[in-house]
Amino acid sequence: MIAEQTQAIEVDDDGFVGLTERASLGLAATIATAAATALEAPGEPLDESKRQQRVRARTISIKRLSKRELERGRQLYPDMDIERPMNRTDCFQGPHAERPCPFVSCKHHLYLDVNERTGSIKLNFPDLEVWELPETCALDIADRGGITLEEVGEIMNLTRERIRQLETRGLAKLKALSELASLQDYVE
Repeated sequence: MIAEQTQAIEVDDDGFVGLTERASLGLAATIATAAATALEAPGEPLDESKRQQRVRARTISIKRLSKRELERGRQLYPDMDIERPMNRTDCFQGPHAERPCPFVSCKHHLYLDVNERTGSIKLNFPDLEVWELPETCALDIADRGGITLEEVGEIMNLTRERIRQLETRGLAKLKALSELASLQDYVE
């Protein structure tokens, strides 16, 4: 038995390209099946293959940049005298109240982190521009109040487990500081 060969596209007498009737029916059936599958289980969580992949943060080491690259960066982005907010109240009022916050160099900005020891720059959201971030200031998030580890992880582009680890480490440091402060009383 010889299999019937059909083409999915056809060219009419006027030179227009289109789908054949059989291909159109097949495409419509495929779309209908996909829509029905999506509607069947709206409450079920997506499996790993269907979940959108998170883009990992990217670190740029200043030590690895050549002198030419550093000079080019200085030429492209010269130092400018821009009035920046000096305290938290400046962020709420006046020209600095706009959101998303344009001051990426602020230590509370979520777009990038600068390691003070090495000078390396970590881009937390390498796939997004600053104005595309839903949240740009860590202080704005803190002012809203408590949120879940999942929400913090989504805002900071980290996993829930990594946020839990950082929380545990921070609480341990605070506990050690309070114990050290109580020992200061005995020294004096």
